[in-house]
Amino acid sequence: MMQTIINQLKRHQTFMLASHIHPDGDAIGSVLALGLALKAMGKKVQLFNPSPIPMVYRFLPSVQEIKQTLDPDARFDVALVLDCGDIDRIGAEAVAICKKCLVINIDHHITNTRFGDLQFIDVNACATAEILYHLIQKLPVPIDCAMATAIYTGILTDTGSFRFSNTNRSAFAICEKMIGLGADPYQVAQHVYGTYSLGRIKLLNLALDSLEISPNGKLSVMTLSQRMLRETGTQAEDIDGIINYARRIEDVKVAALIHELCDNGAATRGKARYHVSLRSDSGVDVAKIAAQFGGGGHAEAAGFSIDSTLTDLKKQLMQLSEAFSDACEAV
Repeated sequence: MMQTIINQLKRHQTFMLASHIHPDGDAIGSVLALGLALKAMGKKVQLFNPSPIPMVYRFLPSVQEIKQTLDPDARFDVALVLDCGDIDRIGAEAVAICKKCLVINIDHHITNTRFGDLQFIDVNACATAEILYHLIQKLPVPIDCAMATAIYTGILTDTGSFRFSNTNRSAFAICEKMIGLGADPYQVAQHVYGTYSLGRIKLLNLALDSLEISPNGKLSVMTLSQRMLRETGTQAEDIDGIINYARRIEDVKVAALIHELCDNGAATRGKARYHVSLRSDSGVDVAKIAAQFGGGGHAEAAGFSIDSTLTDLKKQLMQLSEAFSDACEAV
């Protein structure tokens, strides 16, 4: 399948590259790496994401080329959807574009819905950036410093700085090669992990104050509201990584971060729109939990969005905590 995709990349001339809403380092790094490679081949490329690029990733080469709007009349030969388990997560504008062209789906999420005309899904890859490294190697262009930095960032962030269980031998081998091609691990780490705004620190304080633990001690829940974001002068991008504080609590098996989204009409029905991020250790598959709510992700990192009251949502999560305990005892 990879060779089939490579043949399509060589054959066609115009491409849209997109990834999921609220992009992380792997989503952004993947879009940039392949986009830069296609440009080096002389192709016409449009990079897109429906969400603003988080500040911590704005150091990446050519990141300003990722646009948040699309010309509805634009036409492309191929739409490349990267690091995205469900096509609806690339936004309505991009979905509309995809209906008019060949769609290639490249991902590593086990919950991928297998959308598109061509799919390359490798659930054993540590990141989509790992898959794209192997793909770009087969293209008639060398991997330059900019591509290397994007690939390195994708792998670094999706493995949690090589701390998560998806870290494999390829993660280290590829990153070593990317450093050899010019990626600067110190600079990447400084941008991604080394600097926080005062507002983000204040937001973290509010998140920690909201912390709740299930009666059996296996689930931790943090809540962030739109009011908290306004009070601290922060944006949705500042939430990234906060859930890890809840996951590291002793005896906790699953951490949940409930993030109130901007109103989309749910409030008129007495509810609000929430995004729930889930993190776990190796004892609980949170992708299965997220799938119950229409979401997805990895075994140890997943999420879903839901219209609910905060009380009902917390109640559902707390009820699930008993299953966490049973799962851990079975391991």
